[in-house]
Amino acid sequence: MRTLSKKENLSIRCLACAHKCLIAEGKVGICGVRKNVKGVLDLLVYGKAAAVHVDPIEKKPLYHFLPGSNIFSIGTVGCNFRCAFCQNWGISQERKVIGTPLSPKQVKEAAGSISSIAYTYNEPTIIFEYARDIAKANPKKKHVFVSNGYFSEEAIKAMDFVDAINIDLKSFSDDFYKKHCGARLDPILNNIKAVHKKGVWVELTTLLIPGENDSDKELGEIARFIKSVDKDIPWHISGFHPDFKMLEKPQTQLKDLMRAYDIAKSEGLSYVYLGNIRSEEHNSTFCPKCHHLLISRAGLSVSTEGLKAGKCSKCNHSIKGVWS
Repeated sequence: MRTLSKKENLSIRCLACAHKCLIAEGKVGICGVRKNVKGVLDLLVYGKAAAVHVDPIEKKPLYHFLPGSNIFSIGTVGCNFRCAFCQNWGISQERKVIGTPLSPKQVKEAAGSISSIAYTYNEPTIIFEYARDIAKANPKKKHVFVSNGYFSEEAIKAMDFVDAINIDLKSFSDDFYKKHCGARLDPILNNIKAVHKKGVWVELTTLLIPGENDSDKELGEIARFIKSVDKDIPWHISGFHPDFKMLEKPQTQLKDLMRAYDIAKSEGLSYVYLGNIRSEEHNSTFCPKCHHLLISRAGLSVSTEGLKAGKCSKCNHSIKGVWS
């Protein structure tokens, strides 16, 4: 198995994510699943799936990528972040190597006729080689990362098999990332720019945590950053609920989600969506030019009647996304 790594004396430098851990013999990196075994980097969870489901593509969330379709979703244990508010902490923070055997060829059999595969539930960067080999075994399918965005330059170069990515832009504060995630902000901002430039379809998600990342100032900063990359990048702003080690925080109020939505739109973003609430208006896609309803989303019901060949059926404005 060819890994993203290089030897440095008796240790191995892992090159999968921005931590670039220097791993001594017999030790694992921050993620807990990449180990130096006698001078060779071993991906301990290769072929060991901790979570496998068929999801609506909108759950990733991806709203401008094959809307209304299902996606075969797979994840393992481990993560290169330690987010106190993680909603998948049962597998992401697990440090025992557990999972059901599932080889790349078995993924092909399990996915069947489903047109796309998502590497999700935990951070896909740490299982990069497993995802790459699944993609090689499934060349006719599209492949999606649901990621914290903390990958390396080397991973970006090798990301040719990835068609779309949803990146969690958790905050616009380096202090937030250091305190709550054990990471830094700048690599994520740089990676958003890099994958967009590479031609990967990008959508972003921010979990709005009361008192942590929900100020008008910070929301405006995020919106302006997104616009500086591409105003047509969809931004999903999701409501927080107490989980894992952040149980003392209250649930995000609807008024704060609406406030974030208004800030994002006022900054000129074309596509802003609200997550973890039931609002057809704030989950549907409208033409940024004439405001015609393109894609309606009501619960699990998705209709693309207003979108014709990637264009608004009313004014013919081109709508960015991957539609087939």
